Amino acid sequence: MTQAILQSDPKANYLAHKREIDEAVQQTLDSGWYILGTQVSAFEQEFTDYLGARHCAGVANGTDALNLALRAVGIGAGDYVITVAHTAVATVAAVEMAGAFPLLVDIDPTTFTINPEAIEEAIKAHRDQLRIRAIIPVHLYGHPADMRAICDIARRYDLKVVEDCAQAHGATIKGVKAGTFGDAAAFSFYPTKNLGALGDGGAVVTNDLEVAERVRLLREYGWRVRYVSDVAGFNSRLDELQAAILRVKLKYLDEENAGRREIARTYNERLTSPSLRLPECLGEVEHVYHQYVVRCEDRDRLRDYLREQGVGALIHYPVPVHLQPAYRNRAAVHRGVLQETELAARQVLSLPMHPQLSREQVKRVCEVINGWS
Repeated sequence: MTQAILQSDPKANYLAHKREIDEAVQQTLDSGWYILGTQVSAFEQEFTDYLGARHCAGVANGTDALNLALRAVGIGAGDYVITVAHTAVATVAAVEMAGAFPLLVDIDPTTFTINPEAIEEAIKAHRDQLRIRAIIPVHLYGHPADMRAICDIARRYDLKVVEDCAQAHGATIKGVKAGTFGDAAAFSFYPTKNLGALGDGGAVVTNDLEVAERVRLLREYGWRVRYVSDVAGFNSRLDELQAAILRVKLKYLDEENAGRREIARTYNERLTSPSLRLPECLGEVEHVYHQYVVRCEDRDRLRDYLREQGVGALIHYPVPVHLQPAYRNRAAVHRGVLQETELAARQVLSLPMHPQLSREQVKRVCEVINGWS
């Protein structure tokens, strides 16, 4: 029987860098320092240099990164943050963790990212009733949101911008890295990410020194002096082991993103089923294909067929946040309906996508899909 093709495979990525990772882990274990030490400091500097940003603060996970970034730019109780419902629920959860409320708007149907026109419509419709203070654009699936339009809107309405870069490590707009356009950006290093740890991890990136210092206070109880809290903070620290692993993997991020783009090109060339709508790039962006997401009107039947054929495929995301039990009738929804968001949830399917996929495996996925009817 043909071996199953996994949709993602963080173990394969570990094995690809096993020697270097194991050495880095052993060095860290031998050091005797395991929280906020030299590995974290070195990773923060290396990641800052990679992005072309000024400051980076490692935190415990991507959700905390969003929460702390929002708080650091001044978002808090009673404020409203415009974002999307076609995203991991962490985006909206982080808004509420900061004490704010989400105002959900629709997506662009081609990129699956926030629609700038919908942002401005929501501001005009709700600014007299709601204290709208910020925008979280989610660079979903590895395609950057339209940051130039979003930042222009933010300037005109005096709003903060916190980029959700959990799926966009290394993505660019006209050569500028995602995560450097707004007031701050949040990254996740969950193991399946383009830059993934072997456990949880996250970071806040910013060009504003005051924002960076605020995040560093918030991530460790508000301490400037140990055991003395200047502000009420949290426990959200990137540990030394994960930082050491990330330092190894960061060296290969561009190479592995290029591998993802090559897989995407093969899919684009070989997938011929008329039932599929393939992903597209809009504008001068470099997509990093955290996911390769197709649309299919009979998506569930295709997913079941792929599973029977030993091909892993996942739905990101099957239920929009505003329709999930925890958020239904609680999150504010512009116009009360998110047409493109809800259509995407019924149609999207993520095909196998990770740097260790072989060319033969990609061809096999295409053959299986093209043979489906």
